[in-house]
Amino acid sequence: MPPVPAHRRVPGQTLLALGQWWRALWRRVLHWWVRATVLPEDVDELDLDDGKPTFYILDTYALTSLLITEQICIDRGWPRLDREFHHDGVDLPRSYGASRRHKGLLVRRPVRRRHSLMLKELIEAVDDERIDDVRIVPVSVLIGRAPDKEQSIAKILFSENWDVGGRLRRLLTTVINGRATFVQFGKPVSLAEIAREGQGAEMDLRRISRLLRVHFKRVRTSAIGPDRSHRRTLVDRVVHADSVRHAIAQKAKRDNIEIHKAEAEARKYAREIAADYSYSFVRIAERLLAWFWNRIYRGVEVFHFGQFRDAQQGHEIVYVPCHRSHIDYMLLSFILYRRGFVPPHIAAGINLNLPIVGRFLRFGGAFFLRRSFRAQPLYSAVFNEYVATILDKGVALEYFIEGTRSRTGRSLPPRAGMLSITVRAFLRSRKRPVLFQPVYIGYERLAEGSSYISELSGREKKPESLSDFRNVINILRKNYGQVQVSFGEPIRLSPLLDRHCPDWADQDYDPDAKPEWLPKVVNELADGIIVNINKAAHVNPVNLLAAALLATRKHALDQDDLEAMIGVYQRLIRMTAYSDRITITELTPGQVIEYGLDLGIIERHAHELGDIIKVEPRNAVLLTYFRNNIAHLLAMPAWIACCFLNNLRVRKTRVRRLSEAVYPFLKKELFLPWAPEEVPVIIQRCTDALVRQGLLGMSGDYLQRTPGGSDQTYYLRLLGNTMLQTFERYYITIAVLAKNGSGKLSRQQLEQLCTLSAQRISMLHEFDAPEFSDRTLFKQFIESLQDIQVLGRDEGGNLTFDRRLETFARDAKLVLDKEVRHTIIQMTPRVLELEKRRAKAAEPSAKTGGSASA
Repeated sequence: MPPVPAHRRVPGQTLLALGQWWRALWRRVLHWWVRATVLPEDVDELDLDDGKPTFYILDTYALTSLLITEQICIDRGWPRLDREFHHDGVDLPRSYGASRRHKGLLVRRPVRRRHSLMLKELIEAVDDERIDDVRIVPVSVLIGRAPDKEQSIAKILFSENWDVGGRLRRLLTTVINGRATFVQFGKPVSLAEIAREGQGAEMDLRRISRLLRVHFKRVRTSAIGPDRSHRRTLVDRVVHADSVRHAIAQKAKRDNIEIHKAEAEARKYAREIAADYSYSFVRIAERLLAWFWNRIYRGVEVFHFGQFRDAQQGHEIVYVPCHRSHIDYMLLSFILYRRGFVPPHIAAGINLNLPIVGRFLRFGGAFFLRRSFRAQPLYSAVFNEYVATILDKGVALEYFIEGTRSRTGRSLPPRAGMLSITVRAFLRSRKRPVLFQPVYIGYERLAEGSSYISELSGREKKPESLSDFRNVINILRKNYGQVQVSFGEPIRLSPLLDRHCPDWADQDYDPDAKPEWLPKVVNELADGIIVNINKAAHVNPVNLLAAALLATRKHALDQDDLEAMIGVYQRLIRMTAYSDRITITELTPGQVIEYGLDLGIIERHAHELGDIIKVEPRNAVLLTYFRNNIAHLLAMPAWIACCFLNNLRVRKTRVRRLSEAVYPFLKKELFLPWAPEEVPVIIQRCTDALVRQGLLGMSGDYLQRTPGGSDQTYYLRLLGNTMLQTFERYYITIAVLAKNGSGKLSRQQLEQLCTLSAQRISMLHEFDAPEFSDRTLFKQFIESLQDIQVLGRDEGGNLTFDRRLETFARDAKLVLDKEVRHTIIQMTPRVLELEKRRAKAAEPSAKTGGSASA
């Protein structure tokens, strides 16, 4: 339509044209100033430029929000908000509405209307078939929430929150925080699809309005967190909960004290536990951490976040990452915040509640718990109620079910205390389903590496203190390579409950309820989380270098052989299809070596016959950590390779039989994902991969390696060496049992003798892997022997076994050579010998004590 000449315009048209001119001017000003982060990352997949009738709904009407969204639509070629809506005879003055409107200059009050009037007209038009369909696109604009490179207290004070400010505050927020704007376009909603259900225009309007309100609340909650009450209010709510009041009464009765004193103690516990989340602190911390990561890391890679974003909708989220470093929780919170999610409340050990530091951690969402509180019923009641309360309020949680940081690089056995508390809290109040999100975090260098080695060598773990923060200066001087964060397959709680108790949703549970099926649910959930963390592992260059070089006697390889071995590992991991979430560095083997040299973890020694790549002894000990990060990915191929360390050819049936026998132990130690009945398929897949790479050949019913001296035999031996110490550790346990006899050892004595034997063998034969003498791994193997009933208990609690143990010892001959087996048998002690040695060592001190007394 041609523009109306100025002399023919009526006053209303003149005002309209003037208004459009002013709006275009302000939009240009905002476009110059505002820097909007548009989400989701794949927003172009919404196909808003396909010409279909589109109507936008803003979360809350504000002129700045409208103009910012208009500019985004113009830049992307989408239907514009400021244009009139004309489709199939439906005429509206504009193409947008708002879920909420407020009035007032300084203090804004909500307009009492539960839906957009134009949305109502559109629904009626679709319902009356005057128009085929209209696509409703929800839009959330948060100013002062998206990441910003600049630092300013003013920016933080005027960041987005749940308070409804006046127009003046909105103007100041836009001026101060315009370059930190977050705009999220929701998935379009088809009015035709809703109308097809035939419930009528009024019911359709209620439904679409409710869907929009829920969507906008979820977006805002994900971005800046739930609308939380003050910490003092939360503490009051916890203390006045029925379960805590009952525990207070029990405490007063048991200790013979007045009720108000018991209540004061409960309140003290609640304050000790509770977080004190601060939006302003989180924004300041985000800037500090951005500088910190850029200083010490070459980058942070994130995998499978889009899948998590889709899966989490409509759920309460519990993040359950692996625990490798104190950096874990800061890193995950930072990643979530940068991608539009509020940092979760994090369960932290009370040892981190240090002066000053503890307060800052609370501001960031940390809540504190004691290591054990089984004998403290009042504390237990307060803690359980606190977790239930914040979960009920829609607060995302994060905790480490391993309980402590892994000192070996392997996943640790889960401690299910927090899982049990979470499941019981959900059973009490089932507002929204719970989703557990496993997260794998992989490093290329560790800030705590040296302390881990000293602890595994027998030194006591130093308690955390303020003096530890002096180490930050040393950390800032080093480069720690890249970090990889991978989101694993989530686990939904409700289907798990359905499997164990189909009618759980029809029952009511009080705070103290512990159904008989609860332990099974929690144990399955705990194992599933660790398995899914492992299934999301990333294989980085340091993992590959560590696995290849530590498989050699002197931790050195010809550069060509090292490149070939790295290629073998990369191809094996891809071909054995451990999980579709496993990712591998895209660097070629040659680039992996150059990367390791640049990082300083390996050295190149020039030689006329070819360069040698090697690891210094101290670095070799540290590299065992990174080899163990991917031990579960190589476990089954490496096990098959072990079968050929001392044999040229082995029947396929024997490999399969031995694999089925050894798999329960590997599964428990490495949290492998396959059920026992899947083992034959997995063995066939791994065998095929080894054959395709030329490391094994087939001859009738036999598998065979090439004769000694070939490159393929050498690479197969290196592959087998990555798992060899695991089987040596198993044989130590069997040797200790056999030497002492059935019914002679308690489980604790067996664990102790195995640990001491491994330490002695390590000292005498230069086993550099710290986990070789890790008591936890011996404990897991002993538990596996009990699970398959190779070990039993007599009336006195000692361990018993039968002739089946001899079968395990005989099968070990296939994997371990004669010298190693004889060394282990020679080194393993009897419990009586150990007691005599200890008694003899104690005699001089006893004599000294006696003379001093005299």
